[in-house]
Amino acid sequence: MIPVFDGHNDFLLRLLRDPANRQEIWNPGEGKGHLDLPRMRAGGFVGGFFAIYIPSPEELDSGDYEAIMDAPPYDLPLGALIGVDEALPVAMAMAGHLMWLERTGDLTICRSVADIRRAMDAGRIAAVMHMEGAEAIGEDLDALHVWHAAGLRSLGPVWSRPTVFGHGVPFRFPGGPDTGDGLTEAGKRLVKECNQLRIMLDLSHLNEKGFDDIAAISDAPLVATHSNAHAVTPSTRNLTDRQLRVIRDTNGMVGLNYATIFLREDGRKSTFEGWDPILRHLDHLIGVLGEDRVGLGSDFDGATMPASIGDVSGQQALLTALAQHGYGEELVRKIAHENWLALLQRTWGG
Repeated sequence: MIPVFDGHNDFLLRLLRDPANRQEIWNPGEGKGHLDLPRMRAGGFVGGFFAIYIPSPEELDSGDYEAIMDAPPYDLPLGALIGVDEALPVAMAMAGHLMWLERTGDLTICRSVADIRRAMDAGRIAAVMHMEGAEAIGEDLDALHVWHAAGLRSLGPVWSRPTVFGHGVPFRFPGGPDTGDGLTEAGKRLVKECNQLRIMLDLSHLNEKGFDDIAAISDAPLVATHSNAHAVTPSTRNLTDRQLRVIRDTNGMVGLNYATIFLREDGRKSTFEGWDPILRHLDHLIGVLGEDRVGLGSDFDGATMPASIGDVSGQQALLTALAQHGYGEELVRKIAHENWLALLQRTWGG
């Protein structure tokens, strides 16, 4: 079984929504959602980025989303900016759930690549604390240092709605990432402070001008933890070839998102059988970025999955499909985990 290190999941959001049942959700698992400890073991999932994310209070009913996003074209409204006072208690609760997972003895919050390797060797899930949207950090950036001390090692300045730091892309198909203004002055300061703390910056969800601002300011490799190729699926959330070349030139990385809306050429949310959409995106990403700069960024527990994957237990089937597609064993291992560990070494250092 090839170990899989994953670029993005929303498991903490599941725990946030049902905290009373978190032990059952984690282990032995309810059989719901995409992640729990037994299925992680079955799928070779050894670790990844666990997202702290603030839900929009005015989000559409999930049934509405399903219908709209399965009938392109669509252009979904974004929620309003959420202030730090509203976001902080939610973010703290999600961080608390991650720390509870560590207390179960089955997971380690990792602050270095050495931590990740030790957790993998010990058979514990290696978790990187990630913030998807920096609403829980104020413009003075003091909270960034608190979060770093708590274990934060990866941060996306925005989810799709705006923050005090910048602007995300709407959920629009078809569409491109050039959707608004770049980083605010506070956002530019955030980038520099993350560089000093060696917190990895995640470009997923960021609009094109914000992407370019980070590329101009940051001294770290550019990373999109869960994004796909715009040339294959023209969604606002996917990266253009120009953006991919910018990432390549910084020796950065992209994690393939399994979400059906970012894989299907028609932009629909409905699931699908087979591997062709995934293989088209991976072929394109590798063609532009090279074999050392592509990994996996599932979006488990945050998106609709291809039926062939289903949940985390299906990841070995995906790796088998890559091998059958002609990817050699060395490349499959790079995509599965080695590229992520090398990227984090370049970003975090020793």
